[in-house]
Amino acid sequence: MAELFQLQIISPNRIFYDGQVSMVEMNTGEGEIGVYARHLPVTTTLEPGIVKIHEESGIREAAVHAGFVVILQDKVTLMAEVAEWPEEIDVNRAEEARIRAERRLNAHEPNLDVARAELALRRSLTRIELSKHR
Repeated sequence: MAELFQLQIISPNRIFYDGQVSMVEMNTGEGEIGVYARHLPVTTTLEPGIVKIHEESGIREAAVHAGFVVILQDKVTLMAEVAEWPEEIDVNRAEEARIRAERRLNAHEPNLDVARAELALRRSLTRIELSKHR
């Protein structure tokens, strides 16, 4: 068994996760990374995606939507705008958000905030993908 370290996932309204893990996988501004204990210290951005939490009892998955990651040798902290377990996701709402974002992007309106529409699309796709893992 790999060495354990402390993982905290914090969102504005709650401490989403706080426990000992052997590894955590996430999407960052630098790409997809996996972190074990004794990782070199790093601070980076957290991108929308599925976080895989490797506990002694197995792997848990959660959706996170943007934020920051602080990696220390014995602790990793994810500060996410939103963090959700699969059972917390409203699949119909996520599908409606996907459709709205795709419509906005396909309309090519001159005043469209493309980055915002793309982020909304990524968030909805992350929720949809995680909901399939229930």
